[in-house]
Amino acid sequence: MRAAVLALALLASAIAVPSAAARDVTPRAMESSRYTMTAFTNSSESNMYVYRSTDGANFDLAKGPAYTPPSGLIRDPSIMKHTDGRYYLAYTTGWTGNTIGLARSDNQVDWTFLRNITLPTANLTRTWAPEWFTDSDGSVHLVVSLSVDGGATFRPHELRALDSGLSSWSTPAPLNGLGPNYIDTFVVKIGSTYHAFVKNETTKYIEYATATSLTGAYTFRGTGNWAGWGSTLEGPALVKLDNGGWRLYFDAYSSGHYYSTDSHDGFASWTAKADLPGGLSGFVRHLTVLREPSGTPPALTAGTKISLRSNNFPDRYVRHRDFLGYVDVVNSASPLATRQDATFTVRAGLADADCYSFESVNPTGRYLRHYDYKVRLDASDGTAVFRGDATFCARPGLSGSGASLESFNRPGMYVRHQDYALRVDQYQATGTLKADGSFTLAAPLS
Repeated sequence: MRAAVLALALLASAIAVPSAAARDVTPRAMESSRYTMTAFTNSSESNMYVYRSTDGANFDLAKGPAYTPPSGLIRDPSIMKHTDGRYYLAYTTGWTGNTIGLARSDNQVDWTFLRNITLPTANLTRTWAPEWFTDSDGSVHLVVSLSVDGGATFRPHELRALDSGLSSWSTPAPLNGLGPNYIDTFVVKIGSTYHAFVKNETTKYIEYATATSLTGAYTFRGTGNWAGWGSTLEGPALVKLDNGGWRLYFDAYSSGHYYSTDSHDGFASWTAKADLPGGLSGFVRHLTVLREPSGTPPALTAGTKISLRSNNFPDRYVRHRDFLGYVDVVNSASPLATRQDATFTVRAGLADADCYSFESVNPTGRYLRHYDYKVRLDASDGTAVFRGDATFCARPGLSGSGASLESFNRPGMYVRHQDYALRVDQYQATGTLKADGSFTLAAPLS
C-alpha cells in the first residue's frame, strides 16, 4: 500500500496547471474532461466500439471493433472506472439466459474477457441491459432488467459486488416501485436522492423516478411524454457535464436516431433533443458514457490511509489538534498519537461519490469538514449540510504540483493553510492561496 500511495503522490505532482495567460479564470471554469462512449452498433451486436470526446457531444472513434466477447453477443455495454484504476464493462451476453458479461481494460480500447456472472434468480430467462452504479459509500452495483416469465414482463433489479475483484455478488433485489414491465434502468445519485431513468416497456416512453435508497421505493416524477421526447425510446444513459449540468442519451430505435438532451435544473426541464453528430445517430446502439475530468489527480481508493503534506512547507502535514485542522511539523520521530492525528482514511465523498471525504484514524468516526470557513474534525450529525461540508473534490495542485481540495458545497473555495491553521478560501489568481492550498498525497505517517 505504501508503494501505491507514493506512486499516487508522484503522479499527482506531475499534473499540469493552467498557463499564465489563463490564470484569471477559476480552475473549475478551465476544467475539461474526457468522455468515453461504449456502444454496440447497427452493423453488429457481436462487437463493441469505443469513442472519445472532449465535450460529450462530438465523438471520434477510438477503436472499433474494440471487443468481441466469447458469448458472441455484446449488447448494452456499460463502462466504469474502478478503484484499481482499470476500466470494466458489463454487458448483455444473450437474448436469453441468466448471465451478465464482464470485461476489463487498462486503456479503454484493448479489452479482455473477465467472467460471466451467473444470477441465482429462479426461473430467470432474460438478463438484459446491466448498468454500473457506484454509491456514495464506494459500493459497486449493477442495475439490470430481469424477466422470469419468458420475456413477457421485466423488472429492474440491483446486485452489489461483495469484493473489490468483482468476482462475488449479492442476490439480485428488485427496485421497488419500478415495475412491472420496466427495463433499461439508469441510476445516478445526487446528494441523498437516487434518480432513475427507465423505459416503460408497455408504453415505450422513458420515465423518471426518485427514491431515498437504491432499492426504493421509487416515486415517479415524470411519466408518459413528460419531457416531450416522444415514444419508442430505450437505453437512457446519463453523464454529468463540466458545467454542472447533466446530459441524457437515448435510442429512438424505431426511427433510426440517437439523441441527447441536457438539463441544468435538477431534471425539471430539458433542452430540445438533438441527434448525435458525426454520423453516429442511427449507427450506435444502447451506449453509456464515462466522464473523466482532465488533469485531476488519480482516483483515491476508499479505505486507503494517506497523509497530506504541505507543498510550500514540506516538513508540515495536515493534522487535527483539539478538533481543529492545522499544518504542523510531523515526522517519523513524532509520537505515535501525533502521527495518527496526521493520518486519514479516504472515503467516497459523503455528498458525492466522485469526490472524497477524509476520516480521522484517531479517533475514527470523525471527518474533516469546513464550518464557518475553518477546517474542523467533527462526527457526522446525519444531515445533508454535514455531508456537503465534509466532501472535497480533488483538483490539480493550484501551485503547479500536487493536489488541491475544492469544497463540494462551496465551489471555488479550496482548503488552504493560513498562519498554519486550515480553512477554506475563495480561489484567487494572485496571492498565496495557490501555494498554501496545494498538498502532496503522501504515504500514511501511522
